[in-house]
Amino acid sequence: ILSADVKGYSRLMSVDEEGTVKALNDCREIIARCVHDHRGRVVDSPGDNVLTEFVSTVEAVKCAVKIQEDLKVRNADLPESRKMEFRIGINLGDVIEEEGRIYGDGVNIAARLEGLAEAGGICISGTAFDQVKSKLPVGYQYVGRQTVKNIPDPIRAYKVLMEPEHAGKVIGEDKYRKWRWAQISAVIVIVIAGAFAIWNFYFGPPPIEPASVDKMVYPLPDNPSIAVLPFVNLSEDSRQEYLSDSITEQIITTLSRDPHLFVIDRQSTFVYKGKPVKIQQVAEELGVRYVLEGAVQKSGDNVRITVQLIDALKGRHIWSERYDRELKDIFALQDEITIKIMNGLSIELTEGEQARRFTKAGTDNLEALEKFYQGRAFMESRGTKENIDKAIQFFEDSISLDPEFLWPYVFLGWTHFIAATTQSWSESPDRSIQTAFDLAQKAIAIDDSDFRPHLLLGDLYLQKRQFDKAVSEAELAVALNPNAGLAYFRLAAIVGKLGRWEESVLYAKKAIRLNPFPGIWWYFALGHAYFMTGQYDESIVIWKKILNKFPDNIQSHVFLAACYTSLGRDAESAAAAKEVLRINPKFSVKSQAKLLRYKNKADLERLVAALRKAGLPE
Repeated sequence: ILSADVKGYSRLMSVDEEGTVKALNDCREIIARCVHDHRGRVVDSPGDNVLTEFVSTVEAVKCAVKIQEDLKVRNADLPESRKMEFRIGINLGDVIEEEGRIYGDGVNIAARLEGLAEAGGICISGTAFDQVKSKLPVGYQYVGRQTVKNIPDPIRAYKVLMEPEHAGKVIGEDKYRKWRWAQISAVIVIVIAGAFAIWNFYFGPPPIEPASVDKMVYPLPDNPSIAVLPFVNLSEDSRQEYLSDSITEQIITTLSRDPHLFVIDRQSTFVYKGKPVKIQQVAEELGVRYVLEGAVQKSGDNVRITVQLIDALKGRHIWSERYDRELKDIFALQDEITIKIMNGLSIELTEGEQARRFTKAGTDNLEALEKFYQGRAFMESRGTKENIDKAIQFFEDSISLDPEFLWPYVFLGWTHFIAATTQSWSESPDRSIQTAFDLAQKAIAIDDSDFRPHLLLGDLYLQKRQFDKAVSEAELAVALNPNAGLAYFRLAAIVGKLGRWEESVLYAKKAIRLNPFPGIWWYFALGHAYFMTGQYDESIVIWKKILNKFPDNIQSHVFLAACYTSLGRDAESAAAAKEVLRINPKFSVKSQAKLLRYKNKADLERLVAALRKAGLPE
């Protein structure tokens, strides 16, 4: 059985539906011709998938290689964004045939192998490899035993290496054999270490040194304040990391909805992920009284979660708990843990408040959840078009697995927004903006109480210069989640563009208090607002803070030049202007003005005048 589908099909359709359908039909003709030439038959072709059947495994693999070679020729002269690349999976196995259709595990395995293949690549099962390993002029790379959905036992998987230099070679099998005993030994060590950790967790927790209010970087809030540390993944498979991250994030999001609490943003607590930190250190660096930590251990269809809530000021545990549940109950368990945390913090919710706080933003489809976190990793990694394209694919896959899962809609919308605006990676920015708008609306239809799609709408309206709508959406996001640092950050940026700079300062400071380890743009919002309110010395401090980490950040040098010249410090202003031109010799005041979407012309003229006075070229 040979199964093939198109990488990024949804993205191609969103960009050019008519052209994509035509291209798909062209590719199907190529595939059908190859299948016929190798004594196979096309069984079905739903959507962008093609399912075929062969009487010979050798012919199936030969056909797959020919398909990829012919498609490569077709794609050669096309731009990267319009290439139609197929992934192919091949399996030798039993099938059930009814009225010309085929079913069964043999088909399912081929489909799962297709998902393991790279774009333009081929992945085959161990049963297929055993039939073809010495019969074709190609190579193979063993990628281990893969656990795939709806198949009880792991399957051996091999990638087909089509380059001439790999012909006749099998890579990776020896490595896996040598590692087998090492893996067994490692499992024994993990089990022993895990048992010790759990015993220590319940029966002998180490003493906690109390945190000091005087040493806190930020004043302690009046409301009960908490930081939720990333839950530790104790599962043997590192790929289960997404599960522990999801539980952490969902607890943070649900706690953040409560206006009676002060909850540190995910971005700052995840700074401690994988690091041996003391509770005292966390509390003092983030300015909180309570710290929650936990661990997740998945085994088959079961999961164990251990959680403990700590009063950092008193240096003692408030409570600790262990939950053993079936994996299908994991999402209900998240809410149960969150309610227990609130009780520990003396926060009581009515039934109505619980209904509003605990809404369906997540998914009970673990494969969809894993795809979402894979996409998010690419989106938040080094900003390249390739990473954004990969993120888009994973988010689309997540949506296809669970169309009611809100998170991937929002983040897919952000990727289209980024492609259209920040880096101009979109072939049609207007279409990408509209796609992002549609995705935000879909997310709101799923759950209108989640703050994230409203934030996305706010930025989209700002892009369209619909300032009042932009502010309304950002204010709604803050109302829905009064502890969301991201919501305050975006509100600060948007109200600033309307000329409400005093408010922008307040919102930006609140955002950074909720997220003490923010990204560069959070500081940018505060430094910008300080400048526009005439607080030049405070603005200078912010720009220098950015430059300590990113010495070639051009916007920091631009605003430093404007601040210094506004204070009459001409020598320092000239030095900052010189740095601007060193980084970008083509910089101009006019180009800078185009970047800024101010509603009030006077705000723009004020900044432009300062830059001219600093000596930057018109």
